[in-house]
Amino acid sequence: MFHWLTRRKRARLLAEPFPEGWRTILQHELGPWPTLEPAERERLEGIVRVMLAEKRWQGCAGLELDDRIKLTIAGQAAMLLLGLEHDYYPNVRDILVYPHTYTGGRPSQLDGGVVTQEPSQRLGEAWLRGPVVLSWDAALQGARRPHDGHNVVYHEFAHKLDMLDGAADGVPPLEAPTDYPRWYRTMMKEYEALQRDLARGRDGLLRPYGASAPEEFFAVAVEVFFEQGARLRREAPELYEVLQGYFRQDPAERRRQPG
Repeated sequence: MFHWLTRRKRARLLAEPFPEGWRTILQHELGPWPTLEPAERERLEGIVRVMLAEKRWQGCAGLELDDRIKLTIAGQAAMLLLGLEHDYYPNVRDILVYPHTYTGGRPSQLDGGVVTQEPSQRLGEAWLRGPVVLSWDAALQGARRPHDGHNVVYHEFAHKLDMLDGAADGVPPLEAPTDYPRWYRTMMKEYEALQRDLARGRDGLLRPYGASAPEEFFAVAVEVFFEQGARLRREAPELYEVLQGYFRQDPAERRRQPG
C-alpha cells in the first residue's frame, strides 16, 4: 500500500508543469545543463521535483535553505540518475547543508574496543544509514565548474548509489550477475595503478583521495567520469567503459545543445 501511494503521489507531482522559476535556476547554476538533450533535461527536472518534495532538507550552522540551494544540489544529484533505473535515492532521507566547510567526526576504534570521534574539516559526507551532508560553498562551486574533475555532490551521491546494497565497498548494485567480474577486475586494476603512481610521486587524472579505499576510488572516478569524460576515456578506457555501462551515459560525447 505504501509503495502504491508513493507512486500515485509522484505521478501527480510529475504531471504538473515544472516551475519556470526553478528551470531558470537550473539553467543558471547547473553547469552541465547546456550539454543535456531535451529529454535529459525533462528527466532531470522530474528527479529534482521528487527530491525536493520527498527528501528532508535541513540548513545547518545558521544556513537558511531556499529554492536555489536545494535545486542546485538536487540538480547535480539528478545527473547521476539520468540513465539509471532508480527510485530517487531511496537510502537518502535527509540532506543536511552547511554554509561552509564544517567539522565532522569519523568513528575509529582504539585498542580495547574504545570508539572515538576524530574531528576533521569536511566538504561533505554520506552515511551508510544516515544523511548526506554537504557544504553549500563546495556544492555551488561544483555546479559552476563542471569540467575541473571535483564535485562534492557527485562524490557523496555516488557513495549512496554504492550503498544501495547495504555496503560501502565501491560496488553498487549492477544490472546482471555477469557484470560483476569485469567491474571488480577493472576497478581493482585502476585502484592499484593509482596507488602505485602515488607511491612513485606521479600525479594522475584521479586525485589521491581515490587511493584511500575502494569506495573512495569509485566516488572519485564518478567525479571525473562526469566532469572530464573525454580525458578519462583517453587515459583509462576500460574504467570509462565500465562506468559508462553502469550509468548508461556518455559524458565524453556531450556537446552544447541549442536552448
